[in-house]
Amino acid sequence: MNTEIRTDVVIIGAGSAGLYALREVRRAGKDFLLIDRGPLGTTCARVGCMPSKVALHAGAEWATRKALPAIGASGTETLSIDHASTWAKLREQRDFFAGNAAGKARAAAGDRLIEGRARFVEPTLIEVDTASGARRIRADAVVIATGSRPVMPGWLEPVRDRTISTDDLFELDALPRSVGILGLGAIGLEMGLALSRLGIRVVGADLATNVGAIVDPVIGERARPRFGQEMELWLGVETRLERTETGVSMRADDRETEVEVLLAALGRRPNTDGLGLAEAGFPLDARGTPLFDSATMQIGDLPVYIAGDANADRPLMHEAADEGAIAGFNAARSTPTRFARKVSLGIAFSDPDVASVGSRFDALPADGIVIGLAGGDKNGRARILGATDSLLRVYADASDGRLLGAAMVSAGGEHLAHLLAWAIQRGETARELLALPYYHPVVEEMLQTALQDIVSQLPDASPYPAGLALETRL
Repeated sequence: MNTEIRTDVVIIGAGSAGLYALREVRRAGKDFLLIDRGPLGTTCARVGCMPSKVALHAGAEWATRKALPAIGASGTETLSIDHASTWAKLREQRDFFAGNAAGKARAAAGDRLIEGRARFVEPTLIEVDTASGARRIRADAVVIATGSRPVMPGWLEPVRDRTISTDDLFELDALPRSVGILGLGAIGLEMGLALSRLGIRVVGADLATNVGAIVDPVIGERARPRFGQEMELWLGVETRLERTETGVSMRADDRETEVEVLLAALGRRPNTDGLGLAEAGFPLDARGTPLFDSATMQIGDLPVYIAGDANADRPLMHEAADEGAIAGFNAARSTPTRFARKVSLGIAFSDPDVASVGSRFDALPADGIVIGLAGGDKNGRARILGATDSLLRVYADASDGRLLGAAMVSAGGEHLAHLLAWAIQRGETARELLALPYYHPVVEEMLQTALQDIVSQLPDASPYPAGLALETRL
């Protein structure tokens, strides 16, 4: 075995969390090594948020042809699409994003990048299997940012040759004519809609009764029929699978269909199982995930920090960036600093978007809450966009109107969700937000309507019109 290499900080994983950790370690002037087993390029860029949005954009562009006759266009029924070309263009875009991310990793790490598979011998002693042999690295601190991979459960084995993961989807040379999607969380919903809008027959199945991980029952009631117009939904039932000569048979209750390919969108699991954590003495939960503090990212009292999908806490790119920065900052210092986490924000780019901000409906107290409601049928811009089935629900404290959370299925939901996340994190009240300008006609007026609904339910503490502030003079 070679002599141990010594460094200040080792970062395992060159994805989003790892690169943000590296930024902080370099900023602190510490020596480091970055280890990645490859391929380089973040999950977001290679198989997640970026290629999925390219697919959604392509589907939206192609689906536009269905609306053209309403404005007097003719001949749209003769249009055709080459799905192989569509997916080839998607991979070109994907390769650009992934290549850009890989380039940033190489540029940031330089000759401090080691490509290989890491395993812990001790919490601060790591063995790396590389193409040139095994190397041992001793560090003062370690950041684990190894990302995640799609869940592919054993019960899919009988149909495994006809099943692809969400990672595999973007590697297809041609799209099948029909797809069954198992799991209708954000990625399953997005990919189901993208494929359906491209003309693929899609059947989506989930044990949950709602799509997009919706927990607000009113939003769920609006979302189900809306997305059911575009793809067949089997919700709240167990789906049985059986291999056929040409594909897979799907059965649930009295429904049965056959699809060429199954897409397993059943979530992702952390890439920590090959790190030897238990053998190295890390504190783990029942699922083998390290026990860590989300304010410091520290595992137990060890000089080891875990960030991004690897900790299975908030598997979103913007959260991975924050967690990586926290982990890198603390790994470069002797005493960990506690950081406040940002308001939770989740968006499915489903058009209408499904979004959840702040406190979830199922986490709200039983009383002391008011809910502001706004529908697209009362919003001029939404009506113009053909989005009258949009719906927004904003949760607020019944005593003072302070915003707590929101859920929506809405055109422009990605923008409404951001506005609400900023307001909730700043501790804004409905009255305070109503004092800000709202242009007309815009989808953001739905937020104005929901806030007015909240104010109408509050104790009337002000004699002045809602939305107006008194003039102040110096």
